[in-house]
Amino acid sequence: METWDSALVPDTRGRTDRPSPDCPVEVALDAISGRWTTLVLRELMHGPLSFSELRSRLPSLSAKVLSERLHGLADRGLAERSRTTGFPTHTGYRLTERGLALRPLLIALYDVGSELLTTAARD
Repeated sequence: METWDSALVPDTRGRTDRPSPDCPVEVALDAISGRWTTLVLRELMHGPLSFSELRSRLPSLSAKVLSERLHGLADRGLAERSRTTGFPTHTGYRLTERGLALRPLLIALYDVGSELLTTAARD
């Protein structure tokens, strides 16, 4: 009989022997997957931004990849796109409540990454 660490696996959704679309950890990792996604999320954590504002904040990010990341976030229900009427039209993006819920995860990843870098530098 297997024993589960209740902090790591508080319910049956995580009690699996392979990646599962129902596993909360897999869902969270999928939400932030993809090169540049965490940086786009970081910028949108401050509030709504236009496509051009995101491009200026992340100048090394191509318009194509930014567009792909924003569409992916919107498809997952993590971001919303809005368009102003009139001329010229402006497209803005903001995180939904689901997207904002990723903030503690991004903070924890940063903290753990910092610790790993520090530990690696000492070794």
